[in-house]
Amino acid sequence: MLVDFYHLAFLPIERVLPRVCERLIESGERLLVVAVPELLGQLDEQLWAYAPDAFLPHGRSDKPGAKDQLILLSDRVDPLNGAANVALADGVWRDEALAFARSFYFFDNGQLDAARGAWRALRSKAEAEARYWKQNEAGKWVQGP
Repeated sequence: MLVDFYHLAFLPIERVLPRVCERLIESGERLLVVAVPELLGQLDEQLWAYAPDAFLPHGRSDKPGAKDQLILLSDRVDPLNGAANVALADGVWRDEALAFARSFYFFDNGQLDAARGAWRALRSKAEAEARYWKQNEAGKWVQGP
C-alpha cells in the first residue's frame, strides 16, 4: 500500500483537495475523505464551489446515498462508498488507513511532529511505501527524501 505524505506548506487543504479528487475521478477511482466534523463542512462547501466551471460529485457519509458517492466525506475511516483510496485531511494519522490501496495524509506546519511520528512508524512496515511531498512557493508539489 502507498502512503503519500503531503506537507501543506503554502496552500490549505481546501485548495489542495479538489485537485486530488479530480485526478482520482478521472482515473475511475473513488475516494474517502476523513476529517473532524468541523473541517468536513468546509471541505463540502469547497468541493461544490472551488471552480466555476467544475463539479466534483461528492456527499457526506451521514446522508442518504453515501454508498453511491465517488467522493465521500466522513469523520470515520469507513469506506461506505467502496473507496480504495483515503485522504486524511485534518492532519491526524489513523492506522485504519493502512487497509486502503492508497492513502493521502495531509498535514500543515502545526502538525509536523505528528507527521514525523507517523512517518517513522510507517517506514518500519514492509507492506507500506511512504512518500513525502511538499509544496513550493508556487504551490507545486516536490517529492522529498
